[in-house]
Amino acid sequence: MSNEVIKVFVGCDPNNCDLEQMMVLDYSLHKQTSAPVEVVWMQLSRDPNSYWYSNPETGEGWNTTKWATPFSGFRWAIPEYCDFSGRAIYMDADVVILSDLAALWNHPIEGQSIVAAKTIADMTRLCTCVWDCDNAKSTILPVEQLRKDANSHQKMMDLLKQNPQLVEPYQDSYNCVDGEALAIEDIKILHYSDMGTQFSHKYALARVSAEGSEHWFDGKIMPHPRQELVELFDSYYNEALAAGYKLDNYRINAFGQFPKKTHKRYKGNKITRPSSSKSFLSRLFKR
Repeated sequence: MSNEVIKVFVGCDPNNCDLEQMMVLDYSLHKQTSAPVEVVWMQLSRDPNSYWYSNPETGEGWNTTKWATPFSGFRWAIPEYCDFSGRAIYMDADVVILSDLAALWNHPIEGQSIVAAKTIADMTRLCTCVWDCDNAKSTILPVEQLRKDANSHQKMMDLLKQNPQLVEPYQDSYNCVDGEALAIEDIKILHYSDMGTQFSHKYALARVSAEGSEHWFDGKIMPHPRQELVELFDSYYNEALAAGYKLDNYRINAFGQFPKKTHKRYKGNKITRPSSSKSFLSRLFKR
């Protein structure tokens, strides 16, 4: 597989809120990867001919009602998009690539497994994963069903949780959530996952507001606990600009409003907000 084009599918916002994330991901991906790469930005579209078509007003296309992000359910459509042939990597837009993606692309997927991903206990993390598109054909719901059923994303997540043999665990930090106490040099792909502490907010929120729009994340904004990771993102952001990358290269005609879950009660994760993981009684007695 060393001579293949690496197909990377990225879930991102359809209203130009994620331009900073997209630019940094794209730059870091090409900076680090030795093989040719093809990137597919997965964004809701008003175009009926688009694979990602959605019309909330008429109920046509993708039903995003119960999604936490504007792209949550798209990952399940990737094998069919690829005609159930070859491999494909999926990742959220909020990542920085810090290693050669060819190693992840060539990760073994054996037995009954249909995808290589990070697993912790009974929870499968598909925020960065490798699909075996052919093997996935008999397991993943048809794309038409994925589009129509507001619960299809959760159904697919539950399926993998209940059938761990379908997931080949990768044994490296390709989906390193908010650093996970690792040194930067030990991180393969940094996933700044907590939507309230994302490094891109300091650039994107002011820009989106100045453009007369609203960011899709409507929860509380907080500082990230690891300043060196903030600085890492900033360095890649500035390197990308210096290398000729531009935010407008990723801009599209805005999709407009779409239904999704609110983040008003969003709690982040235990890495960025360890105190939130404590029980009520522990917090009550300050233990």
